[in-house]
Amino acid sequence: MDEANHLNTWEGYVDWRNRAAIRGRHGGMLAASFVLVVEILENLAYLANASNLVLYLSKFMHFSPSTSANIVTNFMGTAFLLALLGGFLADAFFTTYCIYLISAAIEFTGLLVLTIQAHLPSLKPPTCASMSTDNPCKEVNGGKTVMLFTGLYLVALGVGGIKGSLPPHGAEQFDETTPQGRKQRSSFFNYYVFCLSCGALVAVTLVVWIEDNKGWQWGFGIATATILLSIPLFLLGSPTYRTKVPAGSPITTMFKVLAAAMYNNFKARSPSTAVTTVPSHTHESSEGETNRAKEKGSNQALTESLKFLNKAVTMKPVHPMLQCTAKQLEEVKIVLRILPILMSTIMLNCCLAQLSTFSVQQAATMNTNLGSLKVPPASLPVFPVLFIMILAPLYNQVIVPFARKVTKTEMGITHLQRIGIGLMFSIVAMAVAALVEIKRKNVAAKHGLLNSTEPLPITFLWVAMQYLFLGSADLFTLAGMMEFFFTEAPLSMRSLATALSWASLAMGYYLSSVLVNIVNSITGAYRRRPWLVGTNLNMYHLERFYWLMCVLSGVNFLYYLLWASRYKYRSTGLDDDDDDLKEHENPTVKD
Repeated sequence: MDEANHLNTWEGYVDWRNRAAIRGRHGGMLAASFVLVVEILENLAYLANASNLVLYLSKFMHFSPSTSANIVTNFMGTAFLLALLGGFLADAFFTTYCIYLISAAIEFTGLLVLTIQAHLPSLKPPTCASMSTDNPCKEVNGGKTVMLFTGLYLVALGVGGIKGSLPPHGAEQFDETTPQGRKQRSSFFNYYVFCLSCGALVAVTLVVWIEDNKGWQWGFGIATATILLSIPLFLLGSPTYRTKVPAGSPITTMFKVLAAAMYNNFKARSPSTAVTTVPSHTHESSEGETNRAKEKGSNQALTESLKFLNKAVTMKPVHPMLQCTAKQLEEVKIVLRILPILMSTIMLNCCLAQLSTFSVQQAATMNTNLGSLKVPPASLPVFPVLFIMILAPLYNQVIVPFARKVTKTEMGITHLQRIGIGLMFSIVAMAVAALVEIKRKNVAAKHGLLNSTEPLPITFLWVAMQYLFLGSADLFTLAGMMEFFFTEAPLSMRSLATALSWASLAMGYYLSSVLVNIVNSITGAYRRRPWLVGTNLNMYHLERFYWLMCVLSGVNFLYYLLWASRYKYRSTGLDDDDDDLKEHENPTVKD
């Protein structure tokens, strides 16, 4: 009877009441569907303000364009970087289920603070007639600044927790031991990006229009109500969820293995203190373990790659706290092997940061009319959003099945191939952005509008071209990264590994801010005027900055090819049609 119950439950998973998750009742596409719907609302709440925030900061809080751009990139970078915290807590102490609920409540609080500030004139700096030197606007200061940044970074903390918990919560609903389950999980990541775009579509059209025409208090209010609505919708799916049981801190394991390896390598240099390592494999105590997979992990052979770490596994550790198993060692190796891939995506996300900053400011100087309709500049992301909404189902229903038939593999198009395609799109996007900026400034000079605030006689649809290429890059890279990190990571740290996708975005936004400051410092030292300083965008040398980004993206792509060409997937389902997922049997990577 006990054996029958064991076969009918998901080992290592519980339901929302912390009882054993049952096969057929918990998990599956229905449970993941609730996650997808919630993601639409969550991304709507986040992007409704993030996409237009640079204009709010410059027009109502009276920051300069470059300062506003840096505040936005720092805010968005922090939000995505905090996804690592959410993923870590979900893996180590709480569950993805709990982390989402806590994070949504925090984001709601932050948005409520911003709504109140936007609604009350006394909490904002006084309005001003122009940005001229004769009547300069007063930048927000004092307690008003504290309130602004308190609201922003409460939102960032909430968004980070959600990004670090919601995608792995959805991906955990599928049975990875079957080809069907792995294919459904791959589809989930594609449709996760699709749902991101659905929320973004409403955010950058309806909500941005309301912010520009009815007031920012309404925009913040809609975002606040939306994130509040997402909480009961998420709870509605509780009876269907299966949730992975936290397995303790993966960070502790990593530091333990690294510390043991360094200590034992140092001691091995001296013959009198030589360390006896396990040459081929180590046997952990399997007492109390009945699961065959655990036994395999206990008797796992040491691989030759990153060989210097193998000394972490010894017969006689110097201290019980530094006792490492072969399984722990190989898990740490896996994490270290995926880090070069992570680093190669940062430059692409630096390019994506331009969607929320300089590209919006470019469009704001141009003719934003479509017939009788006046399009807010912050609604420009609607172009890549619509393209992603069309391409995501097409990719999942047409391109992937065709690729599977041609390559005769389970995946068809591998994760690293998807990421590589996205990196190529980012190079093209930056070249297009530079050419468009040259054309925009030529129009301004031709009509004598370089020092004017009047809209230039050139349609903003020119700027939409770079959005299309960057949107395509985002679709290929984000879904590829999330699935790559989730499937390649050890079971004990999958939430944290998935959060690396968002950490890459964070580092990209931070890099954007750093690049702006470095460029201004260098160009200011050798020229009278830095490239990206002032309140007049027409005086910027934005086209040169975009060319610099294009060159850096090209160099980054070569770096990516170096590591991607040497990587061998840990999951055999990516390389052949074997029906068994041998994640713990083949943790090998070419050196």
